[in-house]
Amino acid sequence: MENQQLIPHLFRTEYRKITAVLCKLFGIEHIEIAEDIASDTFLAASELWSQKGLPENPVAWLYTVAKNKAKNHLKRGAIFNEKIAAQLRHSTISVEEIEIDLSSQNITDSQLQMMFAICHPAISSQAQIGLALRILCGFGIEEIADAFLTNKENINKRLFRAKEKLRTENISIEFPNAEEIDSRLESVLRTLYLLFNEGYYSLSNQTILRKDLCAEAMRLTHMLTENEQTNTPAVNALLALMSFQSSRFDARVDPQGEMILYDDQDESLWNAELIAQGEHYMNLASTGSNLSKYHLEAGIAFWHTLKTDCVEKWESILQFYNHLLSLEYSPVAALNRTYAFSKARGKEEAIVEAEKLELNDHYLYQALLGELYSGVDSVKAIRHFKDALRLCRSTTDHRLLERKIGKLESRI
Repeated sequence: MENQQLIPHLFRTEYRKITAVLCKLFGIEHIEIAEDIASDTFLAASELWSQKGLPENPVAWLYTVAKNKAKNHLKRGAIFNEKIAAQLRHSTISVEEIEIDLSSQNITDSQLQMMFAICHPAISSQAQIGLALRILCGFGIEEIADAFLTNKENINKRLFRAKEKLRTENISIEFPNAEEIDSRLESVLRTLYLLFNEGYYSLSNQTILRKDLCAEAMRLTHMLTENEQTNTPAVNALLALMSFQSSRFDARVDPQGEMILYDDQDESLWNAELIAQGEHYMNLASTGSNLSKYHLEAGIAFWHTLKTDCVEKWESILQFYNHLLSLEYSPVAALNRTYAFSKARGKEEAIVEAEKLELNDHYLYQALLGELYSGVDSVKAIRHFKDALRLCRSTTDHRLLERKIGKLESRI
């Protein structure tokens, strides 16, 4: 891998590790210093490697430089007086001998502990996702702005407020105690679920970015499965859900970036390895007595990996949605449940169910009604598709709706 490609790749994989370890050492209140040292390390790499060529072991070089920069900062900064001096007062260890542990185990532990800090209930969900993308995933500010369809200034402000909240709440970078672990893990799973959805259902047309978001959510969830304290059925269910959903990623968009609906997807493009992975984690999730929303959504996603259009499939999906809505209502789940109802019971019965929802200002609701009325009443179908078009923000969905309207109008 050439220098121009290697540094961005290493930034994505190593920045988060260095930041997590240094932030744990310095404390959450000094999170910017940890980020600055990590960023300065990569700036030094960019300058020196372009002049002198790549070192024999680029990752080891980055870790050594980061350690040296951190020790230099400790020697001259307030952090030393606040956090380190008291520990050294009754010790013969000098600041030069302080161990900045960038071992594989400490990196993993630090990232998991940082995950719990970032996903603290005191932080808003949107801020949690932003912090996760920046600190746990190594995304640049511009990439995060693209993911949220906003600008860098707004993201910087959002991250600044979130970091201030971490400081004012005095949130520690550590594993929650045994009494708190379950409730705190719920917040972590919700953030990872939202992070994955930000990629899978993103309004951005940047396919690579969307895949990266999903991959990072899966990586962080996989880390939870590898730790004894966090390897719960709900975590495995979430990873199963992500695996099933990701398996159809390449079939959802055509080469021109146009969305391909489920019924029209090329099954040969589905990733069999990810489907098998989803089944593996689904089996692991089947232990215990608690049924989470991730179990139910994983069940729905599993049935979507079977291209058969039989009644059994859609009845099973319908029952999963019924259970899901009783557990946690959401308008999108209600709309998806109505679509499954139409496949299991027919469009005319589904129209009655759909119109009970009265989600008139939601473009997906209007699009669903357009779909249900197609083949039943073309005039009403066109009207609903046009309402969806008016409410829709996504360019890709705009084009999809325009094609549907064009097809119906050509038949009238």
